[in-house]
Amino acid sequence: MSEKTEKALTADWIAICRRATEGLGGMFDKHPATADREIGTSRGAGGDRTLVIDSAAEDVVFAELEALHAQGYDFTAISEERGTVTYGDGSCRVRVVIDPIDGSLNAKRLIPTHALSIAVASGDTMEDVEFAYVHDFGAGEEFVARRDAGATLNGEVLDTEIGGDSLELVGFESARPEWIAPVAAELAGEVFRVRVLGTIAVTLCYVAAGRFDGMVTTDVCRSVDAAAAQLIAREAGAFVDFLRYGGIEAPLDLDARYRMVAARSPEHLETLVRALTAGRPLED
Repeated sequence: MSEKTEKALTADWIAICRRATEGLGGMFDKHPATADREIGTSRGAGGDRTLVIDSAAEDVVFAELEALHAQGYDFTAISEERGTVTYGDGSCRVRVVIDPIDGSLNAKRLIPTHALSIAVASGDTMEDVEFAYVHDFGAGEEFVARRDAGATLNGEVLDTEIGGDSLELVGFESARPEWIAPVAAELAGEVFRVRVLGTIAVTLCYVAAGRFDGMVTTDVCRSVDAAAAQLIAREAGAFVDFLRYGGIEAPLDLDARYRMVAARSPEHLETLVRALTAGRPLED
């Protein structure tokens, strides 16, 4: 590992994330109504329509990253709206993967559950994520994980042994009715109830906390949606599979697309993968 990479990984990422969270809270206060939040500005690098709150939220996060770079830290940022932004000469392998608002539709419609998601990786895949941060603005909850050091919720260590007895409650994301219906049909008799939160990051964190027994994305997601929360889930004892990418070897670049499944046990992971691939077969 290069000196630049080691230095970037030792930055005070938790403080950076918390300052960004505070800044986003102030930004939301300045846009209190749906009419304020639904104004579109452009098409983001991730392909979605960019709302005024998306660009304003990203500005808050990038102000923190630019200040960090000014202190002598190099890294490459990967963000939903701006795409890939390199700070330094590009030799540092650290990747900072950002979704300033995971659950933008919720935020626009004043549904409380939406989140800031930031992952810091030492390489180019999900497996390389070293630090993860998700703040759920609705519940005011902070999920944090460090590779091989466990995960916390508001500072309390998450129990790695919780859950896994049954698929009582499963979260669905990428939740268009025509995508959900065939997968849900495959789970008849296997799952007691399903829930749709509207944010992949928070849904994964609910698996981490044992609130959900599993989750599926019924269509593709991107690295910005899942990079942080997948580490939180794994460090809390859950199992994660990015289909067709050998489990957690999925790339972090913004062009990558994948369906994802997580569960509290390997057996339930297999059940959810089987339902997802049978209900919506993978394209060649």
